[in-house]
Amino acid sequence: MADMNLSKQLAAAIGAGESPLIPKIFEALVDDDEAKVMLLAQPPATIEELAQKSGLSPDKIEAMMDSLFHRGMIFKATKGGDKKFYRVKTVPQMHDSTSLTPGIARSVLDLWKVYMEKEWPEYGQKIMDLMPGPIMRVVPVNESVEPESRILAYEDVVKIVEGAKTLSVTKCSCRVIDGACKKPLEVCMQVDRAAEYNIDRGTGRALTKTEAIEMLKMCREEGLVHVVDNRQVVGHVICNCCKDCCLNWAVMKGSKKWVAPSRFAAVVDPDLCSGCEVCVDRCFFDALAVNDDLAAVDSEKCLGCGVCTVVCPTEALKLKDVRADDFVPV
Repeated sequence: MADMNLSKQLAAAIGAGESPLIPKIFEALVDDDEAKVMLLAQPPATIEELAQKSGLSPDKIEAMMDSLFHRGMIFKATKGGDKKFYRVKTVPQMHDSTSLTPGIARSVLDLWKVYMEKEWPEYGQKIMDLMPGPIMRVVPVNESVEPESRILAYEDVVKIVEGAKTLSVTKCSCRVIDGACKKPLEVCMQVDRAAEYNIDRGTGRALTKTEAIEMLKMCREEGLVHVVDNRQVVGHVICNCCKDCCLNWAVMKGSKKWVAPSRFAAVVDPDLCSGCEVCVDRCFFDALAVNDDLAAVDSEKCLGCGVCTVVCPTEALKLKDVRADDFVPV
């Protein structure tokens, strides 16, 4: 257990100096020596450099780096040939990495749970105020897209999988922290470098492309929303998000939102709609309602995920391209 002063310094180092809870999480996860070395591990440094800065032996530093790496507090960099180590950089990164540590105490997860409920929405909005655009974006269920629409490679989650060099899957950190969500747990997929990290750390298992595509189909049936990096080249994660506990949805109220919509929105064929309301229950974003026995879509709220279309018994719902002009991933 680290000294609270050191824990507060670590919290400040990841941009959460005003948080009452992040220092408590650090305090529970590292001891004093580890906290001191973590404070020295930015910019990235070699074993020898950290030993020199800290006064600890290289052997002790090496053992410490290995332990902290497996606890999600330290990361590795190998650019330039030398292996260097750097501390966790941000609250979201720490949230995802530490919560998946094998054997992590429920008391630590409970601290994260309180943080996500009480502090994350405001802190996440501060991050968004500094960003040029959304960090993540929705990828549609492509079977529900109108046939004449052209799906680009970075909009197609299957093409993202097919183009990956390495794939892995971990438990969803948000649902691990929540502890009560009934949706499937092991569905957070990583691509390339992120996959290599989780396989190396032992928090993820490798997936074949066939396994990954089957998992995506299962997530679609479960009503989970595909969310990826807001870039034309996805090299990090394919989240399959639930409505209740995923951090992505907590920062969606201001002018800058954590998750961008796809360029599609749901549309209703009035000749096919039976007014059954199944789609209303399915929608995460309160974008659907049934009026006079006919489903209606609020296009301002719809993020174009397509999970509503999967359960429509009459196939009255499809996704239509409505945002082509302003859909530009970074």
